[in-house]
Amino acid sequence: MNDQQVGIVRPEHGHRPGGQTMPAEPDASGDRPPDGRTGRIPRTGRLRGRPLVASLVGLTVAISGCAATSSATSPSAASPAAVGQTATRPAAEQPAEQPAPQTPAPQTPAGQVPALPTPDAAIPTDPSQLARSLTTTTAQLRRAVDDWVRDGDPGKGQPPEPVVLLALHQQRVYRYLVRNPKVASRTYTRLPKALAGPAKDNVTAGRNLRSLVRPISGAAKFRVQPPEPADVLLGHFRRAERKFGVEWEVLAAVMFVETKFGRVRSPSHTGAKGPMQFMPGTWAAYGMGGDIQDTRDALLAAANYLHASGAPRDYQRALYAYNHSQAYVDAVLLHARQIKQDIRNYYAYYSWQVFVVTTRGDRRLTGP
Repeated sequence: MNDQQVGIVRPEHGHRPGGQTMPAEPDASGDRPPDGRTGRIPRTGRLRGRPLVASLVGLTVAISGCAATSSATSPSAASPAAVGQTATRPAAEQPAEQPAPQTPAPQTPAGQVPALPTPDAAIPTDPSQLARSLTTTTAQLRRAVDDWVRDGDPGKGQPPEPVVLLALHQQRVYRYLVRNPKVASRTYTRLPKALAGPAKDNVTAGRNLRSLVRPISGAAKFRVQPPEPADVLLGHFRRAERKFGVEWEVLAAVMFVETKFGRVRSPSHTGAKGPMQFMPGTWAAYGMGGDIQDTRDALLAAANYLHASGAPRDYQRALYAYNHSQAYVDAVLLHARQIKQDIRNYYAYYSWQVFVVTTRGDRRLTGP
C-alpha cells in the first residue's frame, strides 16, 4: 500500500484542490485498475496510510500516500509514544529500512499465537516467506482490530499496541513489495486467493503514489501529530457523505493519501494547508467559512469540492480535479475499494505510519 503524506514531493503536474500540490507518499501498489472509470466503486461487502522533499505530503508519503511540501515522504501509523504529541523530526532521525537476510522464517508451534513483530523486524526477501509473513500479519491484524472495536474504544485515544505493531509490519511488507515489482509478482501467486487481490490493490496504489514522489537528499523537518481518534474521523466522514453524497470511503482514502488521516501538518511547497491539503483560493470558494486546519471543516469542504467536480456520479473526474494525476486518482480508488470490502481495512490504514522517501532509503517519522 501507499505511505502517505509527510514529506512527499508532488510532481509539477500534481494539484491539490485549487493548486499544484501532492499527496503524501503511497504505501503500496498493485497490478489492476479500479473497477470502472466512472461512478461508484462497487461494494463487495462490509464487516462489522513534516517538510521533506515530497510531492505527496499524505501519499503515504504515503506509500501507503500527499498533498504538500517540496520533499518526499510517506506516512506511517502513529504509535502509542506519539499520542498527545506534536513532533517535528529531522528526516534523517531514524535509520533507513533494510532488507532481511535470507534466513528461514521461524515456525510457530500449532495452537500458539505468533508473537507481535517488533517495529524494525527484518522484512523477508524470499517470495514464499513474504507471502507467509503477509498472510500471518494480516490475519493477526484483523483479529486485533476486531478486539479493539469490540472491547476497546476507537472513539477515544489511539490504537492499542497489537494494532500499532501489526499495522506497521503489514505496511513495511507492502512498502517492500512496492519497491520490488518482480518479487511482488512472485509473492502474489503464493498468497491465499482471498488476500492476493487486496495485496495487488495495495501494492498498485502504493506504486502509483511512489511514482509521484521525489526523494529528498538533505536535512528536512516535518510537522507531525497524532490523528483524531478513528471513530471520531469516521463520524466526520459519514457526516460529509450525508451532506454532499460523496461516499465516506472515498473521503477516507483521500485523507489517508493526503496526510495519513491528519498526521502530517506541514503545508505543501505550493501553499496547500490542513488535513485535506487545500490551496487558500479553493478554500475560499468551498470552505464554507470554516477553518482550513479543522478536520471536520476540511472534510466537509473536500466533500463539497468533490461533489462540485462530479462526485458521486464520476469519481474519476472529481478526484482528478482534486489532484491532476491519474496515478493519484487510481490509488485513491483502490484504497477506497479496500475500505468498502472490509471496514477493518479502514482501521488498518488508520494505523499505518508516516514514512519519508530519501535518497538513502525510506525513513519513518511516526510510530513506535
